[in-house]
Amino acid sequence: MGTADIVTKEYMRGNAVFADAFNYLIYNGKKVIDPANLKEIDPTEIALPFDDEAKAGKEKDGEDKNRKAQGTEWSSVKNESVRKKTAGRAGKKTDAVQRYRDLLKFAVIKQDERTSYVLLGIENQTDVHYAMPVRNAIYDALQYGRQVADIAAGHRRNKNDFSGKNNGEYLSGFLKEDHIRPVITLVIHFGAEEWDGPLSLHEMMSTRDMELLSFVENYRIHLIDPAKLTEEQLDHFSTSLKEVMGYIKYSKNKEQLLKFLHTDTHRSIEMNAVRVIKTITNTPIEVSEEEGEIEMCKAIEDLIAESEARGRAEGEVRGEARGRAEGETRGEAKGMIEICLDMSFSKEDILKKLQEKLNISLQQAGEYFEMYGKHIV
Repeated sequence: MGTADIVTKEYMRGNAVFADAFNYLIYNGKKVIDPANLKEIDPTEIALPFDDEAKAGKEKDGEDKNRKAQGTEWSSVKNESVRKKTAGRAGKKTDAVQRYRDLLKFAVIKQDERTSYVLLGIENQTDVHYAMPVRNAIYDALQYGRQVADIAAGHRRNKNDFSGKNNGEYLSGFLKEDHIRPVITLVIHFGAEEWDGPLSLHEMMSTRDMELLSFVENYRIHLIDPAKLTEEQLDHFSTSLKEVMGYIKYSKNKEQLLKFLHTDTHRSIEMNAVRVIKTITNTPIEVSEEEGEIEMCKAIEDLIAESEARGRAEGEVRGEARGRAEGETRGEAKGMIEICLDMSFSKEDILKKLQEKLNISLQQAGEYFEMYGKHIV
């Protein structure tokens, strides 16, 4: 995992920033999701296809085997993006599909005397992922499958749950009254360039036959892209996410960046946010482990002032060096011209010698001659 992945993940892991991102996405910035009601959970998504043998036997032995097989179909293993062969209890080999999300949190959302239980996932992208709709669809599908499997496993541990249930409920392990929780995945683009990848499954397909596509589910991604955020939209963030997104958005325009920082209502931001800005935009901000916050506007103005002062100093040094070199060249030219005139050299010969000795152009040699030459008799 690269530095950018580490700092963005650590930054978005904070409940306040995490909640702010989803309040922006779902509620237009209204503070509905409470950071205190967020709980981080294992982001690993792993699934084994349902065993075909579950559809088979009605014999008791077969049923027991099916029950054991389905009870071991799902697990959590912390390895990224793998497919492996796993032997089922029923003696059958099946493909395990595993994906590792960036962040996944369980949320209790209370609004208008209603309580919703949802799973919220975040994918941090420093570069555009041109297959993001498929990637997120896999994450969400695996999570839904995992919920179904967990519910089924719970029922199979308590045999009384199937009392009076029909064959379909028994075989699937999922009862008519069972429910799964919604999963919402948000992509956050930590890049100054505009996201130019597809935002839906249909956009990834070559066909434009709308009649045909009407039968293809069109999975769409939810995206926060700093390049496309307006100033009004930036104001919908209530945490340092505003400064991070705004800084990235204007990072290639110094005047716009300073204007944004000067009008910003937040005087200071936390160090995790500063680390993201420093890493993503290559801004040489000093990050102190001892300080908890930093005033971004002052920090950037100090950097610009320091850079301008350094530029002036370097210019002065270069100017002095050029001046000294110019003075030395003029001195040599004057001496050569006087000697050559005393020796009755022609103007043409003097200009030629100036060019050869001082490695200068004919024009410059002529200028020196006009400055230091005497009337040739």
